[in-house]
Amino acid sequence: MKTLGVIPARYAAQRFPGKPLALIAGKPLVQRVYEQARQAKRLARVVVATDDTRIADAVKKFGGEVVMTSPACPSGTDRAAEVARQIDCDQIVNIQGDEPLMQPAMIDQLVDGLADYDMATLARPIESPEVLANPNVVKVVFAINGNALYFSRHPIPFARDTGATAKHFKHLGIYAYRREFLLKFVQLPMSELEKTEKLEQLRALENGFAIKVLVTPHDSVGVDVPADVKIVEEILRKAS
Repeated sequence: MKTLGVIPARYAAQRFPGKPLALIAGKPLVQRVYEQARQAKRLARVVVATDDTRIADAVKKFGGEVVMTSPACPSGTDRAAEVARQIDCDQIVNIQGDEPLMQPAMIDQLVDGLADYDMATLARPIESPEVLANPNVVKVVFAINGNALYFSRHPIPFARDTGATAKHFKHLGIYAYRREFLLKFVQLPMSELEKTEKLEQLRALENGFAIKVLVTPHDSVGVDVPADVKIVEEILRKAS
């Protein structure tokens, strides 16, 4: 199986314009994500998918590979699918362009776990009540066989009885797809649950497709707003 890693990157992020080029301890964010992805053993090739020449020039400057995609792509998934149409591959890993701390082992676990599934993703246990209550942190519940039952911004499962305990899992927004499925998926219309929760993966569930959820011991810290830069830099400083 030839697996392609795709890092979608767009310049015009609403909450953080120019985010892929923001410097994280002296390196552009997109470079840090690319360098982490290149360390994954299961990826035959890694490319940055963008519609912006400023990002493309930055990627070429640090020696990375870039594919120009249409500015009309509505999401990173559509951008990854456009790359999949151009490059020969069997599987695609859609790697978030704002996750500079994504561990290569997470990518490898995801690729290995895709197996006979059309789509797979990662999750990890939630230990903090603040994280559980945060609507920006997506939660997932899954069956005994690992198939996703639902994703939500709301804490799920809900503990009805006082004192009841439940395991909660944070969804990590990295996906692996079989190429044929990804190309089919982006042709499906937005589903009602997807529109309600603003979660693209619900489109797959509403259309009857299985999503394999793999539990990882690793976590990742995303860069959503400018203030997150300092948080990531401090983590990098402590790790060095």
